Amino acid sequence: MTEITVRPLAQADHADWRRLWTAYLTFYETKLPDEVYDITWKRLFTDGEFEPKGFIATLDGKAVGLTHYLYHRSGWSEKNNCYLQDLFADPDVRGKGIGAALIEAVKQEAGKIGVKNVYWMTHETNTTARKLYDRVARRTGFIEYDLL
Repeated sequence: MTEITVRPLAQADHADWRRLWTAYLTFYETKLPDEVYDITWKRLFTDGEFEPKGFIATLDGKAVGLTHYLYHRSGWSEKNNCYLQDLFADPDVRGKGIGAALIEAVKQEAGKIGVKNVYWMTHETNTTARKLYDRVARRTGFIEYDLL
């Protein structure tokens, strides 16, 4: 029997976090300089209402997934919103509930402080992830625009 565990990132997770985040970035055909890895890791452990946070998922003790999320203000609500920024499960374990467990962990954590809106984006070609997202969330119909 396999057991999925989701817990907050710990300093001891650095090597697993870096491996998983690199695989996530590779999936999106992106590379980041070491300085961005370093500042992101530092921010994940910096106190502050709007600093990013993270969870790691393990399957039978092996790190197999991660998520980063952050809270931000909204003009539409007294409570903050929660943006689930990054979500990744090792390809070898997809379909075993890792992504769903990570999403649920973020939802539960956000709920502890009264946040009701947890949202994220994915690329339209990410059909594997979209099957999960269509099952666990509602699609809003909004289209993202970017000024980069």
